[in-house]
Amino acid sequence: MHIAWLGKKTPFCGNVTYGREITNALLDRGHPVSFLHFAQTDGTEDDLWRSDFAEVVLPFLYKSQVYTIPTLRSSKILMESLSDLQPDLIHASLTLSTLDFRLPEICEELGLPLVATFHPPFDSKLRNLKSSTQFLTYQLYAPFLAHYHRVIVFSKLQKDLLVRLGVPCDRVAIIPNGVDVDKYCPGPSNFKAEMDAKRLFVYMGRIATEKNVEAMLKAWKLADLEEGSKLVLVGDGPLKSTLELYYGEEEGIIWYGFEGNEQRRVEILQAADVFLLPSLVEGLSLSLLEAMACGAACIATDAGADGEVLEGGAGVVISTQGVTTQLRTLLPMFQDQPELVEVLGQKGRKRVLDRYTLSHNITRLEQLYSEVCQEHLTMNVPHLRFPPKPFANQE
Repeated sequence: MHIAWLGKKTPFCGNVTYGREITNALLDRGHPVSFLHFAQTDGTEDDLWRSDFAEVVLPFLYKSQVYTIPTLRSSKILMESLSDLQPDLIHASLTLSTLDFRLPEICEELGLPLVATFHPPFDSKLRNLKSSTQFLTYQLYAPFLAHYHRVIVFSKLQKDLLVRLGVPCDRVAIIPNGVDVDKYCPGPSNFKAEMDAKRLFVYMGRIATEKNVEAMLKAWKLADLEEGSKLVLVGDGPLKSTLELYYGEEEGIIWYGFEGNEQRRVEILQAADVFLLPSLVEGLSLSLLEAMACGAACIATDAGADGEVLEGGAGVVISTQGVTTQLRTLLPMFQDQPELVEVLGQKGRKRVLDRYTLSHNITRLEQLYSEVCQEHLTMNVPHLRFPPKPFANQE
Protein backbone atom coordinates (compact mmCIF):
# COMPACT_ATOMS: atom_id res chain seq x y z
CA MET A 1 0.00 0.00 0.00
CA HIS A 2 1.45 3.36 -1.06
CA ILE A 3 1.22 5.87 1.82
CA ALA A 4 1.67 9.61 1.31
CA TRP A 5 2.87 10.88 4.69
CA LEU A 6 2.38 14.58 5.39
CA GLY A 7 4.40 15.78 8.37
CA LYS A 8 7.67 17.44 9.24
CA LYS A 9 11.30 16.42 9.76
CA THR A 10 12.50 19.45 11.72
CA PRO A 11 12.77 21.04 14.22
CA PHE A 12 13.13 18.09 16.58
CA CYS A 13 9.95 17.34 18.55
CA GLY A 14 7.59 14.46 19.32
CA ASN A 15 5.81 14.87 15.98
CA VAL A 16 9.11 14.50 14.12
CA THR A 17 10.05 11.36 16.06
CA TYR A 18 6.58 9.90 15.52
CA GLY A 19 6.75 10.46 11.76
CA ARG A 20 10.24 9.01 11.50
CA GLU A 21 9.50 5.87 13.51
CA ILE A 22 6.19 5.11 11.78
CA THR A 23 7.43 5.69 8.23
CA ASN A 24 10.61 3.68 8.85
CA ALA A 25 8.49 0.80 10.18
CA LEU A 26 6.11 0.97 7.20
CA LEU A 27 9.05 0.85 4.81
CA ASP A 28 10.42 -2.16 6.70
CA ARG A 29 7.10 -3.91 6.10
CA GLY A 30 7.23 -3.27 2.37
CA HIS A 31 4.87 -0.30 2.06
CA PRO A 32 6.05 2.43 -0.35
CA VAL A 33 6.08 5.80 1.42
CA SER A 34 6.17 9.30 -0.04
CA PHE A 35 7.14 11.94 2.51
CA LEU A 36 5.72 15.44 2.09
CA HIS A 37 7.05 17.97 4.57
CA PHE A 38 7.92 21.59 5.16
CA ALA A 39 11.49 22.22 4.07
CA GLN A 40 14.29 22.01 6.59
CA THR A 41 16.51 25.03 7.11
CA ASP A 42 18.08 24.60 10.53
CA GLY A 43 20.34 21.59 9.97
CA THR A 44 19.08 19.73 13.05
CA GLU A 45 17.74 16.68 11.22
CA ASP A 46 19.24 13.52 12.70
CA ASP A 47 20.74 10.66 10.71
CA LEU A 48 17.96 8.14 11.42
CA TRP A 49 15.73 9.04 8.49
CA ARG A 50 15.54 6.50 5.69
CA SER A 51 16.41 7.61 2.18
CA ASP A 52 14.34 5.04 0.25
CA PHE A 53 11.19 7.15 -0.13
CA ALA A 54 9.98 9.85 -2.48
CA GLU A 55 10.27 13.26 -0.87
CA VAL A 56 8.35 16.46 -1.59
CA VAL A 57 9.32 19.77 0.02
CA LEU A 58 6.56 22.25 0.86
CA PRO A 59 7.37 25.95 1.23
CA PHE A 60 6.69 27.80 4.48
CA LEU A 61 7.01 31.23 6.03
CA TYR A 62 7.70 30.12 9.61
CA LYS A 63 8.23 26.82 11.39
CA SER A 64 8.68 25.94 15.05
CA GLN A 65 8.22 22.93 17.29
CA VAL A 66 4.65 24.08 17.97
CA TYR A 67 3.20 25.32 14.67
CA THR A 68 3.97 26.07 11.02
CA ILE A 69 2.90 28.90 8.72
CA PRO A 70 2.86 27.65 5.09
CA THR A 71 3.12 29.91 2.06
CA LEU A 72 0.12 30.57 -0.17
CA ARG A 73 1.65 28.24 -2.79
CA SER A 74 1.94 25.25 -0.45
CA SER A 75 -1.64 24.03 -1.07
CA LYS A 76 -1.16 24.06 -4.83
CA ILE A 77 2.19 22.25 -4.58
CA LEU A 78 0.66 19.67 -2.24
CA MET A 79 -2.27 18.99 -4.57
CA GLU A 80 -0.07 18.71 -7.66
CA SER A 81 2.36 16.39 -5.85
CA LEU A 82 -0.40 14.09 -4.63
CA SER A 83 -1.92 14.01 -8.10
CA ASP A 84 1.44 12.91 -9.53
CA LEU A 85 2.22 10.40 -6.76
CA GLN A 86 -1.23 8.72 -6.79
CA PRO A 87 -0.94 7.15 -3.32
CA ASP A 88 -3.50 4.71 -1.94
CA LEU A 89 -3.95 6.79 1.20
CA ILE A 90 -2.80 10.04 2.80
CA HIS A 91 -1.70 10.05 6.44
CA ALA A 92 -1.27 13.54 7.88
CA SER A 93 0.68 13.78 11.10
CA LEU A 94 -0.90 17.15 11.77
CA THR A 95 1.64 19.93 11.89
CA LEU A 96 -0.69 22.58 13.35
CA SER A 97 -0.79 24.73 10.24
CA THR A 98 -3.56 26.26 8.15
CA LEU A 99 -2.93 23.52 5.59
CA ASP A 100 -4.51 21.05 8.02
CA PHE A 101 -7.89 22.72 7.49
CA ARG A 102 -7.73 22.37 3.69
CA LEU A 103 -6.80 18.70 3.59
CA PRO A 104 -10.37 17.30 3.53
CA GLU A 105 -11.21 19.50 0.55
CA ILE A 106 -7.99 18.61 -1.28
CA CYS A 107 -8.44 14.87 -0.69
CA GLU A 108 -12.07 14.91 -1.80
CA GLU A 109 -11.10 16.62 -5.03
CA LEU A 110 -8.38 14.01 -5.64
CA GLY A 111 -10.57 11.10 -4.51
CA LEU A 112 -8.12 9.94 -1.84
CA PRO A 113 -8.86 8.58 1.65
CA LEU A 114 -7.49 10.74 4.46
CA VAL A 115 -6.16 9.70 7.89
CA ALA A 116 -4.76 12.08 10.50
CA THR A 117 -2.83 11.74 13.72
CA PHE A 118 -3.79 14.54 16.11
CA HIS A 119 -0.88 15.30 18.45
CA PRO A 120 -1.60 18.43 20.52
CA PRO A 121 -1.01 17.95 24.24
CA PHE A 122 -3.92 18.42 26.60
CA ASP A 123 -5.15 18.21 30.15
CA SER A 124 -8.82 17.31 30.11
CA LYS A 125 -9.31 18.68 33.64
CA LEU A 126 -8.43 22.24 32.52
CA ARG A 127 -6.52 22.98 35.71
CA ASN A 128 -4.23 25.70 34.41
CA LEU A 129 -3.94 28.43 31.79
CA LYS A 130 -1.74 26.34 29.50
CA SER A 131 -4.23 23.46 29.42
CA SER A 132 -7.06 25.92 28.69
CA THR A 133 -5.11 27.25 25.72
CA GLN A 134 -4.57 23.71 24.41
CA PHE A 135 -8.30 23.01 24.84
CA LEU A 136 -8.99 25.90 22.45
CA THR A 137 -6.83 24.09 19.87
CA TYR A 138 -9.07 21.03 20.21
CA GLN A 139 -12.18 23.20 19.86
CA LEU A 140 -10.80 24.85 16.72
CA TYR A 141 -9.79 21.58 15.07
CA ALA A 142 -12.81 19.41 15.94
CA PRO A 143 -15.14 20.66 13.14
CA PHE A 144 -12.43 19.89 10.57
CA LEU A 145 -11.37 16.55 12.05
CA ALA A 146 -14.98 15.42 11.70
CA HIS A 147 -14.39 15.35 7.93
CA TYR A 148 -11.27 13.17 7.97
CA HIS A 149 -11.93 9.47 7.30
CA ARG A 150 -10.08 8.55 10.50
CA VAL A 151 -8.41 10.51 13.28
CA ILE A 152 -5.78 8.67 15.29
CA VAL A 153 -5.29 9.69 18.93
CA PHE A 154 -3.16 8.18 21.68
CA SER A 155 -5.62 7.56 24.52
CA LYS A 156 -9.26 7.11 25.51
CA LEU A 157 -9.18 10.48 27.29
CA GLN A 158 -8.20 12.18 24.06
CA LYS A 159 -10.89 10.32 22.09
CA ASP A 160 -13.58 11.23 24.62
CA LEU A 161 -12.57 14.89 24.39
CA LEU A 162 -12.85 14.96 20.58
CA VAL A 163 -16.16 13.10 20.61
CA ARG A 164 -17.57 15.62 23.09
CA LEU A 165 -16.50 18.34 20.65
CA GLY A 166 -18.42 16.75 17.79
CA VAL A 167 -16.06 14.35 16.01
CA PRO A 168 -18.01 11.14 15.19
CA CYS A 169 -17.01 8.33 17.52
CA ASP A 170 -16.53 5.81 14.70
CA ARG A 171 -13.99 8.10 13.04
CA VAL A 172 -11.67 8.31 16.06
CA ALA A 173 -9.19 5.45 16.52
CA ILE A 174 -6.92 4.93 19.53
CA ILE A 175 -3.42 3.83 18.47
CA PRO A 176 -0.90 5.02 21.07
CA ASN A 177 2.76 5.81 20.61
CA GLY A 178 4.93 2.73 20.48
CA VAL A 179 8.55 1.95 21.37
CA ASP A 180 11.07 -0.36 19.75
CA VAL A 181 11.58 -2.50 22.85
CA ASP A 182 14.65 -4.22 21.42
CA LYS A 183 16.40 -0.87 21.05
CA TYR A 184 15.01 0.74 24.21
CA CYS A 185 15.74 -1.87 26.86
CA PRO A 186 17.69 -2.23 30.10
CA GLY A 187 21.41 -2.57 29.51
CA PRO A 188 24.88 -1.51 30.62
CA SER A 189 25.73 2.19 30.41
CA ASN A 190 28.67 4.31 31.51
CA PHE A 191 26.67 7.51 31.63
CA LYS A 192 26.11 7.49 35.39
CA ALA A 193 29.85 7.18 35.97
CA GLU A 194 30.45 10.02 33.49
CA MET A 195 28.12 12.20 35.56
CA ASP A 196 29.82 11.04 38.79
CA ALA A 197 26.40 10.16 40.21
CA LYS A 198 25.38 7.71 42.89
CA ARG A 199 21.69 8.21 42.14
CA LEU A 200 20.77 9.57 38.71
CA PHE A 201 17.54 11.48 37.99
CA VAL A 202 16.84 12.40 34.35
CA TYR A 203 14.52 14.80 32.58
CA MET A 204 14.41 14.52 28.78
CA GLY A 205 12.35 16.96 26.76
CA ARG A 206 11.85 20.61 25.85
CA ILE A 207 12.81 23.29 28.36
CA ALA A 208 9.54 25.18 27.91
CA THR A 209 6.62 26.53 29.92
CA GLU A 210 4.26 23.63 29.23
CA LYS A 211 6.85 21.15 30.52
CA ASN A 212 6.84 22.82 33.97
CA VAL A 213 10.58 22.32 34.37
CA GLU A 214 10.98 25.15 36.87
CA ALA A 215 8.62 23.46 39.34
CA MET A 216 10.83 20.36 39.18
CA LEU A 217 13.98 22.44 39.71
CA LYS A 218 12.45 24.18 42.73
CA ALA A 219 11.59 20.81 44.23
CA TRP A 220 15.13 19.56 43.62
CA LYS A 221 16.58 22.58 45.38
CA LEU A 222 14.19 22.31 48.34
CA ALA A 223 14.71 18.55 48.74
CA ASP A 224 18.39 19.14 49.53
CA LEU A 225 19.50 15.67 48.41
CA GLU A 226 22.82 14.02 49.07
CA GLU A 227 25.85 15.13 47.09
CA GLY A 228 25.89 11.94 45.01
CA SER A 229 22.41 12.55 43.59
CA LYS A 230 22.40 14.30 40.22
CA LEU A 231 19.61 15.70 38.04
CA VAL A 232 20.46 15.70 34.32
CA LEU A 233 18.31 17.76 31.95
CA VAL A 234 18.54 16.53 28.36
CA GLY A 235 16.99 18.98 25.93
CA ASP A 236 16.79 22.57 24.86
CA GLY A 237 14.13 25.25 24.66
CA PRO A 238 13.20 28.87 25.25
CA LEU A 239 13.55 28.75 29.04
CA LYS A 240 16.92 26.99 29.21
CA SER A 241 19.19 30.05 29.34
CA THR A 242 17.05 31.76 32.00
CA LEU A 243 16.71 28.73 34.27
CA GLU A 244 20.43 27.99 34.04
CA LEU A 245 21.11 31.33 35.75
CA TYR A 246 19.19 30.28 38.86
CA TYR A 247 19.81 26.54 39.04
CA GLY A 248 23.44 25.59 38.64
CA GLU A 249 25.69 22.56 38.87
CA GLU A 250 26.65 23.33 42.46
CA GLU A 251 23.20 21.99 43.38
CA GLY A 252 23.70 18.71 41.52
CA ILE A 253 21.90 19.97 38.40
CA ILE A 254 23.56 19.20 35.05
CA TRP A 255 22.38 21.03 31.93
CA TYR A 256 23.28 18.45 29.32
CA GLY A 257 21.55 20.15 26.37
CA PHE A 258 20.05 18.68 23.21
CA GLU A 259 21.18 15.19 22.21
CA GLY A 260 20.48 14.25 18.58
CA ASN A 261 22.13 10.83 18.65
CA GLU A 262 19.54 8.17 19.44
CA GLN A 263 22.00 5.60 20.78
CA ARG A 264 23.35 8.18 23.20
CA ARG A 265 19.80 8.93 24.38
CA VAL A 266 19.28 5.22 24.96
CA GLU A 267 22.46 5.08 27.05
CA ILE A 268 21.27 8.03 29.16
CA LEU A 269 17.92 6.36 29.85
CA GLN A 270 19.59 3.02 30.62
CA ALA A 271 21.71 4.77 33.25
CA ALA A 272 18.78 6.65 34.80
CA ASP A 273 17.48 5.47 38.13
CA VAL A 274 14.49 7.82 37.98
CA PHE A 275 12.84 9.62 35.06
CA LEU A 276 10.91 12.82 35.83
CA LEU A 277 8.17 14.41 33.71
CA PRO A 278 6.45 17.38 35.43
CA SER A 279 4.40 18.57 32.40
CA LEU A 280 1.31 20.77 32.62
CA VAL A 281 -0.02 19.35 29.34
CA GLU A 282 0.93 16.28 27.31
CA GLY A 283 -0.35 14.01 24.58
CA LEU A 284 1.38 10.70 25.23
CA SER A 285 5.04 11.31 25.99
CA LEU A 286 7.33 9.17 23.86
CA SER A 287 10.24 10.00 26.17
CA LEU A 288 8.25 8.58 29.08
CA LEU A 289 7.61 5.33 27.20
CA GLU A 290 11.27 5.10 26.21
CA ALA A 291 12.38 5.61 29.81
CA MET A 292 9.96 2.93 31.01
CA ALA A 293 11.19 0.54 28.32
CA CYS A 294 14.77 1.11 29.54
CA GLY A 295 13.81 0.19 33.10
CA ALA A 296 13.86 3.61 34.78
CA ALA A 297 11.42 4.26 37.62
CA CYS A 298 9.10 7.02 36.36
CA ILE A 299 7.35 9.92 38.05
CA ALA A 300 5.00 11.93 35.82
CA THR A 301 1.99 14.19 36.10
CA ASP A 302 -1.45 13.06 35.04
CA ALA A 303 -1.47 15.50 32.12
CA GLY A 304 -2.75 14.07 28.85
CA ALA A 305 -2.46 10.28 28.71
CA ASP A 306 0.65 9.94 30.89
CA GLY A 307 -1.39 9.11 33.98
CA GLU A 308 -3.13 6.38 32.00
CA VAL A 309 0.28 4.94 31.04
CA LEU A 310 1.48 4.75 34.65
CA GLU A 311 -1.81 3.76 36.32
CA GLY A 312 -1.96 0.61 38.41
CA GLY A 313 1.57 0.82 39.79
CA ALA A 314 3.66 1.12 36.61
CA GLY A 315 5.05 4.36 38.01
CA VAL A 316 4.12 7.26 40.28
CA VAL A 317 1.46 9.69 39.07
CA ILE A 318 1.30 13.20 40.52
CA SER A 319 -1.08 16.08 39.90
CA THR A 320 -0.20 18.98 37.61
CA GLN A 321 -1.09 21.23 40.55
CA GLY A 322 1.49 21.46 43.32
CA VAL A 323 4.27 19.67 41.44
CA THR A 324 6.99 21.28 43.55
CA THR A 325 5.46 20.13 46.84
CA GLN A 326 4.86 16.59 45.60
CA LEU A 327 8.33 16.14 44.15
CA ARG A 328 9.97 17.62 47.23
CA THR A 329 8.49 14.69 49.15
CA LEU A 330 9.15 12.02 46.53
CA LEU A 331 12.74 12.83 45.55
CA PRO A 332 14.33 11.86 48.90
CA MET A 333 12.25 8.68 48.94
CA PHE A 334 13.53 7.63 45.52
CA GLN A 335 17.06 8.55 46.52
CA ASP A 336 17.00 6.43 49.68
CA GLN A 337 14.98 3.38 48.57
CA PRO A 338 16.75 1.55 45.73
CA GLU A 339 14.36 -1.40 46.08
CA LEU A 340 11.42 0.86 45.22
CA VAL A 341 13.28 2.21 42.21
CA GLU A 342 14.07 -1.30 40.98
CA VAL A 343 10.50 -2.58 41.35
CA LEU A 344 8.96 0.41 39.60
CA GLY A 345 11.50 0.11 36.80
CA GLN A 346 10.51 -3.51 36.24
CA LYS A 347 6.80 -2.69 36.29
CA GLY A 348 7.29 0.17 33.85
CA ARG A 349 9.12 -2.08 31.40
CA LYS A 350 6.35 -4.68 31.63
CA ARG A 351 3.67 -2.05 30.98
CA VAL A 352 5.40 -1.01 27.75
CA LEU A 353 5.73 -4.64 26.65
CA ASP A 354 2.03 -5.20 27.33
CA ARG A 355 0.61 -2.07 25.68
CA TYR A 356 3.09 0.15 23.88
CA THR A 357 5.35 -1.81 21.53
CA LEU A 358 5.99 -0.24 18.14
CA SER A 359 5.54 -3.56 16.33
CA HIS A 360 2.04 -4.13 17.70
CA ASN A 361 0.97 -0.58 17.00
CA ILE A 362 2.20 -0.70 13.39
CA THR A 363 0.08 -3.81 12.88
CA ARG A 364 -2.94 -1.92 14.19
CA LEU A 365 -2.12 0.97 11.86
CA GLU A 366 -1.95 -1.38 8.86
CA GLN A 367 -5.37 -2.75 9.79
CA LEU A 368 -6.78 0.78 10.00
CA TYR A 369 -5.35 1.65 6.57
CA SER A 370 -7.00 -1.44 5.07
CA GLU A 371 -10.35 -0.61 6.67
CA VAL A 372 -10.29 2.99 5.45
CA CYS A 373 -9.28 2.04 1.89
CA GLN A 374 -11.95 -0.66 1.72
CA GLU A 375 -14.63 1.73 2.97
CA HIS A 376 -13.51 4.35 0.51
CA LEU A 377 -13.49 1.85 -2.35
CA THR A 378 -17.00 0.56 -1.64
CA MET A 379 -18.34 4.08 -0.96
CA ASN A 380 -19.58 3.10 2.52
CA VAL A 381 -18.16 6.34 3.85
CA PRO A 382 -20.21 9.39 2.80
CA HIS A 383 -18.51 12.04 0.66
CA LEU A 384 -16.64 14.51 2.79
CA ARG A 385 -18.55 17.72 3.36
CA PHE A 386 -16.44 20.84 3.49
CA PRO A 387 -16.07 22.17 7.04
CA PRO A 388 -16.84 25.78 7.86
CA LYS A 389 -14.05 28.31 7.46
CA PRO A 390 -12.09 29.05 10.64
CA PHE A 391 -13.74 31.64 12.88
CA ALA A 392 -16.84 31.86 10.62
CA ASN A 393 -20.00 32.91 12.45
CA GLN A 394 -22.22 29.91 13.06
CA GLU A 395 -25.75 29.63 14.37
